[in-house]
Amino acid sequence: MNIKEIREILDVLKGSDVTEFEFVRGETIVKVRRGTTSGPCVTQQQVSVPVVLQSVEAPEAKVPDTPATKPAYKEFVSPIVGTFYRSPSPDSAPFVEIGTYVVKGQVLCIIEAMKIMNQIEADSTGSIAAILAENAQPVAYGQPLFHIIPE
Repeated sequence: MNIKEIREILDVLKGSDVTEFEFVRGETIVKVRRGTTSGPCVTQQQVSVPVVLQSVEAPEAKVPDTPATKPAYKEFVSPIVGTFYRSPSPDSAPFVEIGTYVVKGQVLCIIEAMKIMNQIEADSTGSIAAILAENAQPVAYGQPLFHIIPE
């Protein structure tokens, strides 16, 4: 979890009546409390014990209807399992960089599966907002590879 994600959580909670919020991702726990101090208190810690989550019904909080709740990008995920490559060869330039405008059908990357190089094409038109996979690293089916801001 990075500081941007924590700030987004705080912004969402700012306009609500929620006084305590806990978020768990893997071994990271983020707790936010309001009301007992002069401002929100955010703590983040790493734990090495399994976390058991309980579903607790909280009173319905009013969340403002803002366009920020819907992401401004489309997540492009891996269609197969294999090794992710950003360029056609080690000495070639990457297919795309952040900010590159892509059209539907344009090659974004290569995923090697069973010694076959599969060219992965964009399924929509837009600009690359983020590259989420590392070059020459394994990727899983359905793993996010790119964020594309649609046209």
